[in-house]
Amino acid sequence: MRSLATACLGLLLILMTACTTTSPMNPTGEFVAREVAVDGKTYRYQVFVPAARFRSGKPPVVLFLNGSGERGSDGVKQTMAGLGPYLRQHADTFPAVVVFPQAPDDTEWTEVAGPIAFATLDAAMKEFNGDPDRVSLTGMSMGGYGTWELAMQQPTRFAALVPVCGGITVDWTDARPGLRAHSVGNAADPFAAAAQRLKDIPVWIFHGGQDNVVPPSQSRRMEAALKAAGARDARYTEFPDANHNSWDATYAYAPMWAWLFEQRRGR
Repeated sequence: MRSLATACLGLLLILMTACTTTSPMNPTGEFVAREVAVDGKTYRYQVFVPAARFRSGKPPVVLFLNGSGERGSDGVKQTMAGLGPYLRQHADTFPAVVVFPQAPDDTEWTEVAGPIAFATLDAAMKEFNGDPDRVSLTGMSMGGYGTWELAMQQPTRFAALVPVCGGITVDWTDARPGLRAHSVGNAADPFAAAAQRLKDIPVWIFHGGQDNVVPPSQSRRMEAALKAAGARDARYTEFPDANHNSWDATYAYAPMWAWLFEQRRGR
């Protein structure tokens, strides 16, 4: 048993070492492990680095925010649901750098974990020479809430937003209060207030019509608020038969990616 455990540990160390570097000539995209310090604490995160042919000049960058089930400190779990599995299936053709911060246990992107996300984005932008005019933000469930909140905190930073099964308020019985978008938490109409802040950013919202975790009314109300505010590009797709997991359908939806990579900040 000891020799087997030693061999497994050795293999794990080799794999971890392999994940910390990336060849400048890599023929396919790959995940690399990184760490960032925020307020004296170190947090692990992952970056998907596209194949070498997509890295001439400044590649576009996507910041992905995980859901509640992927919180932790291992620095890997956040790549196991949502966008991560899609990237593993399309590693040779996906053309962007993707940053995967991990919200610590019992935190929300709308509160404690938000600065961690921005710190990982800043570090990855610098290391991988990301295009500051083509930075997009997406997230699922808790990360969908975080997409709205972080965009409101830095509304001139992002070229596009793709919130998936998220929302602005928590208006159902078993919701965690910390989920709500705190930037507009005291507004008489949080949806209208959020829309005023975000109307100039192209947004494509996704939700499942049968979602019994985060009601689709959250996304419907936000779409209506954006259109009422005169948003220049506010789209909403509702998968009628999908429950809370609308992220697999969203990230597999080719028109969304074509639209997202057309966006540039301030255009």
